[in-house]
Amino acid sequence: MARRFAVVNQKGGVGKTTTAVNLAACAGSDGVRTLLVDLDAQGNATSGLGVERAQLEACMYDVLTSSESGQDAVGLRDIIVGTAVENLDVAPATIDLAGADLSLANAIAREMRLRRALLSVDSDYDLIIIDTGPSLGILTVNSLSAAQEVIIPIQCEYYALEGLSQLLDVVSLVRQQINPDLKIAGAVLTMYDARTRLASDVLEEVRRTFPGRVFETIIPRNVRLAEAPSYGMPIILYDPSCAGAQAYVQLYREVLVDEAARTGTGIVGTNLGDSGNPDRSNGDTD
Repeated sequence: MARRFAVVNQKGGVGKTTTAVNLAACAGSDGVRTLLVDLDAQGNATSGLGVERAQLEACMYDVLTSSESGQDAVGLRDIIVGTAVENLDVAPATIDLAGADLSLANAIAREMRLRRALLSVDSDYDLIIIDTGPSLGILTVNSLSAAQEVIIPIQCEYYALEGLSQLLDVVSLVRQQINPDLKIAGAVLTMYDARTRLASDVLEEVRRTFPGRVFETIIPRNVRLAEAPSYGMPIILYDPSCAGAQAYVQLYREVLVDEAARTGTGIVGTNLGDSGNPDRSNGDTD
């Protein structure tokens, strides 16, 4: 069964999509069969992997709601598309997904739609990462119901922890009522600027608030990382040598690869190197 992570924070602009896309791209580049599920109506994870949303005939909205609309059922396999990253597919989103809350308002077991849809492709992948929107609505609850673990990106800025208690309450509620195996993998600090005192203060505060639950890897504020989505590329394709790419390779190792070595239950890849490319025994770098 594929390992399933939801990247969640109801605040916007904290690096959810950047984290989801680049963790998925690192995994795919490491030989791990990976599916990125875009569950944000903005569709930034979709376009960030070079998929033209305007050319899509169906998206996650159709998968989650087709049985309620009277149309022929749309399965997850019907919408999945490949990307420029080997071993990485995406289940895309378009603006249609913005209507999912209304469409599912009276649906039976509406919070389980994604979990059921993923069953059809579970054996096709080693890893499934779910990108969520800036809310705690039905789509985010679907993500938490389908996931095994939650990654919480936190931007290094004032009020960084604002609203997180509400998110933790929702995670706890989903665990109690729907998904008892759900756990928090950890929080990851994003957009860290070492030149500012504020960033280091936020780092200390987050580690104090989540003792033992904050990843050691810190994602820096990085121009190349910010540019990559506009070219439809994850950072390890756009500029694998930049600080942002190095940070996400390190985070991928910490979240998945190191756990495999430590417990035997994580993802075992093909040895992704520090450059963002698989290590080569002959020392070639081009």
